[in-house]
Amino acid sequence: MGKNRDIVKVLLLILIGMFIPFLGSITLSYGFVPRTILVTFLYFLVIFALELVFVYLYFTFSGRRANKKMEQYKPK
Repeated sequence: MGKNRDIVKVLLLILIGMFIPFLGSITLSYGFVPRTILVTFLYFLVIFALELVFVYLYFTFSGRRANKKMEQYKPK
């Protein structure tokens, strides 16, 4: 359980780290409008989450395929 908690902490730190430059760039482009910034960041998070899901699925399936191939080469 500690491993999952560490992963969540790291992901939250990454999200906060991404929000600061995002907030700055949106503020410079459109001015400081909290609702616009929040909605734009939520769209960004949804797209980012979809990307993470695809990457996770790719590595999961490629890992399974690699394990099947490795089973063929193991001595019986």
